[in-house]
Amino acid sequence: MTRRERVPGGEERPGDMTAIRVLLVDDQELIRRGLRKMLEIEDGIEVAGEAADGEEALRVAGECRPDVALVDARMPRMEGVELIRRLSAGHPGVAAIVLSTFDEDDYIFGALGGGAVGYLLKDCTPEELVDAIRRAGRGETVLAPSVAGRLVAELRRTGAVPRALPHEGRLSARESDVARLIAAGATNREIAAQLRIAEGTVKNHVSSLLRKYGTPDRTRLALHLKDTGDRNPQSPGP
Repeated sequence: MTRRERVPGGEERPGDMTAIRVLLVDDQELIRRGLRKMLEIEDGIEVAGEAADGEEALRVAGECRPDVALVDARMPRMEGVELIRRLSAGHPGVAAIVLSTFDEDDYIFGALGGGAVGYLLKDCTPEELVDAIRRAGRGETVLAPSVAGRLVAELRRTGAVPRALPHEGRLSARESDVARLIAAGATNREIAAQLRIAEGTVKNHVSSLLRKYGTPDRTRLALHLKDTGDRNPQSPGP
């Protein structure tokens, strides 16, 4: 996460780094305590809040304004997939990562389709989890290797990446720039640096691109842009 600074011409650019604020969502207090102790010693990461289920997480998210949410898949009252859908709708700036013992397709595809930026299993190492939080805070997608393999296999099997969508010719010039860099694999931070705008501005453009292309998450957007080669649509406009 960054502070915003003005540059000549009125545009924003990334400023000094601040801590990535993390919300822990797990119905097991022991898990939450362990995650908190592990993350509290990491530079640049701050545990902003905790919740024991999805309903509590929605309330806490509005209070603590996290950058990243670590979400368990199975919880009482509201499970992880539904929570991620609601976070995406009500708190689009929160990057949700599922951290679960379950790698079932319903959870994986439900979470990613609902807007999650990552899916990790609880057998990952502390180093892998910390790295995933930092990457998610930069706007990257983070997947356990087994999950990534299943996602690619599913996309190939179903042909879920669309080849022609109705809004492709209606991007602004800046959205076209961001789309081109997403297709090239650039992170939000790299896009912000290259275009000399703030990461928050990049996130807004990414959200707009997801809506216009009709894709549920950044991974499928990047796959579509790369697959079709349509990274600089014509007829720019608002």
